[in-house]
Amino acid sequence: MSLDKYDAKIIESKWVKKWEEEGTYKFNPKSKKKFYSIDTPPPTVSGKMHLGHSSSYTQQDVIVRYMRMKGFEIFYPFGTDDNGLPTERLVEKLKGVKGSKMKRNEFTKLCYNTVKEIRPDFIKDWKNIGMSCDFSILYSTIDEHCRRISQRSFIELYNKGREYRMKSPTIWCPTCETAIAQVELEDKELDSEFVEVKFKLDDGKDLVIATTRPEMFPACVAIFANPNDKRYKHLFGKKARVPLFNHSVPIIADEHADPEKGTGVVMCCTFGDQTDIEWYKAHKLPLKIIITTDGLMNELAGKYKGMKIKDARKAVIKDLESENLLVNRKKITHNVNVHERCSTEVEILESNQWFIKYLDLKDKFLELGNKMKWYPDYMHVRYDNWIKGLRWDWCISRQRFYGVPFPVWYCKKCGELVLADINDLPVDPLVDKPKKKCKCGSSEFEPEKDILDTWATSALTPRLSVELAPKEIQDKLFPMNLRPNAHDIITFWLFNTVVKSWLHYETIPWKDIIISGHVQDPQGKKMSKSKGNTIAPQDVINKFSADALRYFVTNVSLGDDYPYKEQELVRGSKLAVKLWNAAKFIQSHELSGSSSSEELIDEFIVNELNNVISKATAYLDDYDYSKAKKEIVEFFWGEFADYYLEMVKYRLYGTNQASKNSVIKTLNHVFLNVLKMICIYMPFVTEEIYRNLYDSKESIHNQSWPIISKKFSTESGKDWSLLKNIISEGRQYKINNQLSLGTELSKAVIQAPKEAVKLKEVIKGTLRIKELEFKEGKELKLTIL
Repeated sequence: MSLDKYDAKIIESKWVKKWEEEGTYKFNPKSKKKFYSIDTPPPTVSGKMHLGHSSSYTQQDVIVRYMRMKGFEIFYPFGTDDNGLPTERLVEKLKGVKGSKMKRNEFTKLCYNTVKEIRPDFIKDWKNIGMSCDFSILYSTIDEHCRRISQRSFIELYNKGREYRMKSPTIWCPTCETAIAQVELEDKELDSEFVEVKFKLDDGKDLVIATTRPEMFPACVAIFANPNDKRYKHLFGKKARVPLFNHSVPIIADEHADPEKGTGVVMCCTFGDQTDIEWYKAHKLPLKIIITTDGLMNELAGKYKGMKIKDARKAVIKDLESENLLVNRKKITHNVNVHERCSTEVEILESNQWFIKYLDLKDKFLELGNKMKWYPDYMHVRYDNWIKGLRWDWCISRQRFYGVPFPVWYCKKCGELVLADINDLPVDPLVDKPKKKCKCGSSEFEPEKDILDTWATSALTPRLSVELAPKEIQDKLFPMNLRPNAHDIITFWLFNTVVKSWLHYETIPWKDIIISGHVQDPQGKKMSKSKGNTIAPQDVINKFSADALRYFVTNVSLGDDYPYKEQELVRGSKLAVKLWNAAKFIQSHELSGSSSSEELIDEFIVNELNNVISKATAYLDDYDYSKAKKEIVEFFWGEFADYYLEMVKYRLYGTNQASKNSVIKTLNHVFLNVLKMICIYMPFVTEEIYRNLYDSKESIHNQSWPIISKKFSTESGKDWSLLKNIISEGRQYKINNQLSLGTELSKAVIQAPKEAVKLKEVIKGTLRIKELEFKEGKELKLTIL
């Protein structure tokens, strides 16, 4: 079949459809090949995807395609993450509703149906960028299969004594009105004020305390200073009055108070931070919660009741000034914990929550981290640092509507907790009832209304995917071979999956971990929908092509972020055209007869091919797709297209059929291997070329990865370099003299090392020199006579 004009859009649309029809990437559970399983974090169905995140999926797909060509049977399911807060927010926006204003069952039904509507187009976008998943093995983190596994996980861990429910200080997001886990926090630099305020001692003297949160005064329950701070030793055991609110609080010695911070004395409020919680528990202090779940001051705040937190802060500072209680105020910028979902400053409120107990296993999790191979290795430290800094057990309950329900009821009579039967999962306690009576004999139950944190389900992705495979092969798929992971989810998705894997199976979830970076905006800033600086892959594909997009996002090394550069997309487009034109050129020349006469130059290019196969394979075995691609592309463009193709044209258009046949065989051999290597990066154009040029009914993506025919010869490599330098000299002469490269030259003298003599015919034929004379010399010099 002949290759017509290159049209990326037609080609890419064609192969998205045909690969699915042909089952090109379909997993065969009965295969005799060795299984290779990939645990891909399912992307969130929360509207239009952006290049910042989707780039990491494209990078991992290159590795998967390579492993498939290396002879593995690839288990590569596709999942969508569509339960929890992001989905709620999307549905509220799309449907113009508010979950808090609807009945829960009506809102959850609306969420489920909306996701069902938009999921097909969302999945199609991933197919369009060339993901080689088996899309027939598909899961959604809210489907029945995933709800069953998630609820089973909860029951198993509860029975192991790893889960507990208690009223406890909890990190709280006032905007989302739910408890969140430590992992959902991120630091944000915000403007604030550092104020120094007078507290009154019993003897009427002032005790000055510095704070950034004067609105917390009504929640102040104690004052602390370091026991070794001589300035305040005489005050321990005494009391001070809180400004504006006039209640007395004890002054207590505690080594956690920092003498160097502020004035050296610090107020303890319930709750401003983790230290407040520790002091509250250690010293059995009273509890005063002054903030509501939606971020307003409550009745304990007195005249400030109903105000938003920041408004109350301003009002308190103003009143402190008017009462002459303000000693000093200073504008500052500091890091504040915010909820990563909405960037709201978090609070600490006391509420009933479910937790997974794991702080006692920190050493074990560090040990497990060492059992997995990290690529790049330096990313391992993020995992370790996160574990070392853990201060909270994992809060897994959320006060939201759409998600996986806790399979739990409470007896109305005695308060006993009742778990669902494993065989009945999944259940919804708001709809379903326990099948057995309580131990006390009662059959009246109160359902658990909270839902599971989305990460409690997402941390099970190895099982969510593996349990879609036939039961008899599941042990061959888990632990999984590979976890591709962007660097921003090491601390929660990756870590939490390690937690669940250990708690359930006492093993690591994967053997290897590859950590990718993100595409940033053209100014090098993180892409964010809230900033409005995102770039949609769909738009890039429409402007350039999916192959060009894949070329661009695989330029960077593992772990690195990199700015969006259109010139790299242009380069990717040009590479596709260059491949196409090379294929058309090769297709225009056919073998005639069986005679063949291989020349030195044919051996040289095959030698260079063997070298690039060896290097690219070594890089890809270490998951270094960017260095491998650099080797492959430089060989194709610089060695094969720019030099070898030009050097053999005089033979192709000559009369020596044996020489012609040798060139044609070499062209096809080298180009076929180039296609096989580039196809993992640019699957569409290479598939179209392969099927047409080699008249194949099989996909290039199911062919074997190239292997070297013989070891690289250093001597041949030197001769090839010398030949290229001579040809470059000749080309430069013609350019400098404004001659076309096809212009015939009457006579030339080449001064070169003696090895160049054997290259005489290639030099004459390539540069079109009628008479060529050689002079031996160390330095290369070309003289045209």
